[in-house]
Amino acid sequence: MREYLLLALVTAAVTYLLVPPVRVFALRIGAAPEVRDRDVHKVPIPRLGGLAMFGGMAAGLLLATHLPYVGGALATGQAGQTVTALLVAGGVIVLTGFLDDWLGMDALVKLGGQIAAGGLLVYFGMYLPWLPLPKDMGGSTGLDANLRTIITIMIVVIVINAVNFVDGLDGLAAGIVGIGALATFAYSIALSQNSSGSRINVTAAIAAILIGMCLGFLPHNFNPAKIFMGDTGAMLIGMLLATSLITIISSVDSGAIDRMNKFPVVLPLLLPIAVMVLPLLDLVMAVVRRTSAGLSPFAPDRGHLHHRLLDIGHSQRRSVLIMYGWTFLFSFTLVGLAIGGVPLILFPLTVVLAVAVLIMMASPRWRSRKGGRRQRGSRGKGEPGPGGAGLPGGGPGGFGSSGPSDPGTAAASATTGTRTTTF
Repeated sequence: MREYLLLALVTAAVTYLLVPPVRVFALRIGAAPEVRDRDVHKVPIPRLGGLAMFGGMAAGLLLATHLPYVGGALATGQAGQTVTALLVAGGVIVLTGFLDDWLGMDALVKLGGQIAAGGLLVYFGMYLPWLPLPKDMGGSTGLDANLRTIITIMIVVIVINAVNFVDGLDGLAAGIVGIGALATFAYSIALSQNSSGSRINVTAAIAAILIGMCLGFLPHNFNPAKIFMGDTGAMLIGMLLATSLITIISSVDSGAIDRMNKFPVVLPLLLPIAVMVLPLLDLVMAVVRRTSAGLSPFAPDRGHLHHRLLDIGHSQRRSVLIMYGWTFLFSFTLVGLAIGGVPLILFPLTVVLAVAVLIMMASPRWRSRKGGRRQRGSRGKGEPGPGGAGLPGGGPGGFGSSGPSDPGTAAASATTGTRTTTF
């Protein structure tokens, strides 16, 4: 445990110290584009924060090779080339993101870079060799070379784009991915008590480094942000999160499956959903929304979850903290259920309940009801009721208007946030 903590601290420190020079570099080369209509921030803010995160990741990986316990896990078994895989694949992702943040890039070209990064992970041994399933679900299923390559690349691309979609407010992507990495780390430690092998230790090491990257970047990125991670950072932390999920999915020894409760066995397959459900839900909603309007799935808009929270009156910081809290409670609830050995049927029920709570939080109707109760509760203290002009409920600027005096609009317009997604 001390080695994992050291990895996280060193990665965080290097990332934090690299951000200021990266910010100066981004300003010097002009990687601070003009504010767009769909953006939340009001002034140009430099991107390329992902360069500092990549430096922190490299420092953490190099340190890991010199640690006796973690270094041994990284250098043995199928994941023996973990450091090389992450540095090379991460380099491809960072180069792709850098060019997009600086010069702009077509979505299909970025997709090609993501696929290349996933292919490099497979080449260096970071792939799914099998799917650990209980007997009543067919038992452990081995994957041939073609299938494991396709599934691994698919996971990498989906997670990268899900993280990229949720990168729309100051500190949002870094915080959500950091929480997801923390949940992955917690479960990998718990799982290591029932399963042996180097791959579960690799998962814990990658998660610890990812936690450090997010912690080191957040002080510079939380509202009001001084720098954005850009696609350079969003795609990098997405790739790392995908890699940790890939290793944890296949970390359960197929011979140990029958000795374990069904939920802990299946959770490595479900944890990626738990960790990524917020960005994945946003991704699915965006694709449906855009295609139903006759637009490309990659066409940018202002319909993301964080935009909805702003539009119903939450400040930017409150919106980010709401999404932090929801992600933390949902992911750690599933980890706790798995460790407690509860029936598997509780998983879909937990997902349905969590999604319902999220929809309620982002519902303007629910927000307006709360505002109405507060308004009614304040009457009787010398405030007139609805009716005439200038009174609550009557005339311009009254209750329900969208003018400058509307508290929801004022809160939304007072925010200064980050860019929205590039897709």
